[in-house]
Amino acid sequence: MKQTAGRDKLGKLAPEFARYNDDVLFGEVWSREDKLSLRDRSMITIAALMGAKNFPQVKAHLEMGKAHGITRGEAVEIITQLAFYTGWANAWTVLPMVAETYGEDAEDDEFKPMFGIGQPNDTYAKYFIGNSYLNPLVDSTSPLFLANVTFELACRNNWHIHKSTKGGGQILICTDGEGWYGEEGKEVQSLKPGSVIVIPPNVKH
Repeated sequence: MKQTAGRDKLGKLAPEFARYNDDVLFGEVWSREDKLSLRDRSMITIAALMGAKNFPQVKAHLEMGKAHGITRGEAVEIITQLAFYTGWANAWTVLPMVAETYGEDAEDDEFKPMFGIGQPNDTYAKYFIGNSYLNPLVDSTSPLFLANVTFELACRNNWHIHKSTKGGGQILICTDGEGWYGEEGKEVQSLKPGSVIVIPPNVKH
């Protein structure tokens, strides 16, 4: 969504400042999701603003961070760690903002994937770095294997190929969260709910 806060609030007073805010900072820098995700940019921005004691902006970016996938628990952990670097009093000021932004109910933080998280992916663990979970969606009699795979933060799949001798190919559908898909020789692609990736057989990804 195009940012217009600069023009809305300061367009008449400082039109160039408003342009830099809307078109450059949020229009260009924040849009480089292939370099850094919106979630990570929000974390960095919250840390910088808290350190600078710019609390009104911290509140605004907590709300943006929530929209970009930072959970209530993660927000609390971010502020707790920052307390040791930016000052204890700063954390006392910001933590109530987390409560205002997310609410007090911890259940809001519980991750509930669309198809269920399944069981630890022990059978295929050697093909992953980090922890993943597998929930098969069809039984063993189905000619088509369909499953939901849930990745913990920082977990990734190793480079691999689906050979044509095994039926070939794969279709990835992102249903929850955010991630990245890489294919040999191509730019990485951002994955968000609704993203569909068709992988032909014998393609390294």
